Formats: sequence, structure tokens, C-alpha cells
Amino acid sequence: MERIEHRACFGGWQDVYEHASGTLGCTMRFAVYLPPQASEPGAKLPVLYWLSGLTCTEQNFITKAGAQRYAAEHGVVLVAPDTSPRGDDVPDADGYDLGKGAGFYVNATTLPWARHYRMYDYVVEELPALVEAHFPVSDARAISGHSMGGHGALVVALRNPGRYRSVSAFSPIVAPSQVPWGEKAFSTYLGEDRAAWARYDATELVKAATEKLPLLIDQGDADELLDLQLRPQLLQAAAEAAGHPLYLRLQPGYDHSYYFIASFIGDHLAHHAKALNA
Repeated sequence: MERIEHRACFGGWQDVYEHASGTLGCTMRFAVYLPPQASEPGAKLPVLYWLSGLTCTEQNFITKAGAQRYAAEHGVVLVAPDTSPRGDDVPDADGYDLGKGAGFYVNATTLPWARHYRMYDYVVEELPALVEAHFPVSDARAISGHSMGGHGALVVALRNPGRYRSVSAFSPIVAPSQVPWGEKAFSTYLGEDRAAWARYDATELVKAATEKLPLLIDQGDADELLDLQLRPQLLQAAAEAAGHPLYLRLQPGYDHSYYFIASFIGDHLAHHAKALNA
């Protein structure tokens, strides 16, 4: 593991690391924000994992969201991985919504994708093991994300009861099995068996979730993708039927951009910090 960026930020350090991923079979990058509390003797801080959306790398969140200020206030480490495997040997596709930058946080089962596109295992297993071995952190974890990353955060939390203390999302793809983005990605990465799709669909997972971890979701009502790709009402109906706590906040006038995320990221950090430090 090699540190390739190191910048002072709100009394702490915003770093970026590069490492060889055995799970993905390529070199990966991830960002780590260490708040000032991380330098205290014996520090073991909780971690919030952030999953970004289509076309993003680890850079979008750390340069646009403004989350470091709040992480410093609450003493929370932020970890933001890339959104897909990268490299010359990694398969790619035309368009922005498949291939590199569009891993969809699944374990692909079809060729040629299965060898590298295993972002679910990377986020759940390999990355936390790496973080917990090399940084002053505890095993108190939370997870959040935006758009495709919001989908990933909800799925990861719902499929791993007890592993995360809190979960939230901005503008998530809540029902990928029922929208164009998800149908395209899932049919490519997972094949045509819709039973396999359901394992990566928050609207399906919430119906049988054994842990009632509250879901916090912010959604802009001026989001240009709201009706076609996001459709939060589908998750809302499933959560209500299952008695699963969901806090869906429709924010007037906000779109799908990082202007939206930056406006409410402080609320999300406070939400996670309360659970992580309980």
C-alpha cells in the first residue's frame, strides 16, 4: 500500500492510497480522511465508508462534498474507494453506465466481467480489512453513498446485519431491477436470472431484512433522474409494508449534483456520528 496524496485539511489529513487488490485483480485507489483526533495516543476512531456514483473516482467526494469539516468535528474517519476496478486488463464498455466507473457494487458472475468486477466483496471485506489493519480505527462502521453508491450502501448494509451501525444515502437507485440503469448493469454483470438481481436490490432486500437498521435518504425533488432511474417511492412502499424504519426527505429545489450533497452532508455526518459513538 502506497500513499500518493497527503494534504492538511481541517486539522487532519486527506490522503489517497494505492494498493494491489486481490479481490479485483488490479491496482485500486481509495481516499482516507484522518481527523485531528486520529493523532491522539491510542486513538481508535469509527469509520464512515462512502460509495460514489457513476463515472466517479475517489476524488469526487473528497473534493466536492465538504465532509471533512464535519468528520473533524465528530472524530470520524472517512474512507472513499473508487467505483470500479481499473487498468488496461479490466474489461470496459461504451457509455458511462457500464464498465469502468460503473461497477454497481455487485460481484459479477458473467464473462468477461467476473474476474475483476467484484466491488461488493471489495467494499464489504477487503477494503475494511485493509483500513482496520493500517489506520487508527475501531470496528465501528457506517456506510453512505450517492446515486449508484447510494444503491451500494443500502444493499451492503441490508445484506450484512450487525456489521454497520448506520446507513444513509443521497439520491440512491433504490430498485435497480426496475429501472434502466440497473437492468442494463445487472443483465450484463449477473445474467438474466432475476433472482440473482434481487440480492443487489434494496427494495427487495428490505422485505426480508432481519435487522431493522434505520435508512436515512435525502432526495432532491428537482432531480432530473427522479422518475426514471431513482423512484424512491418503491423503497418507501416496501419499507412500510415490512415495518422497516425509513426516513425519506424530499428536499425542495435540489438536483442530483454535489451541490445537493454538500448542502446536507453535515446532517448525514451527525446521523452517523450519533450511531457510531453510541
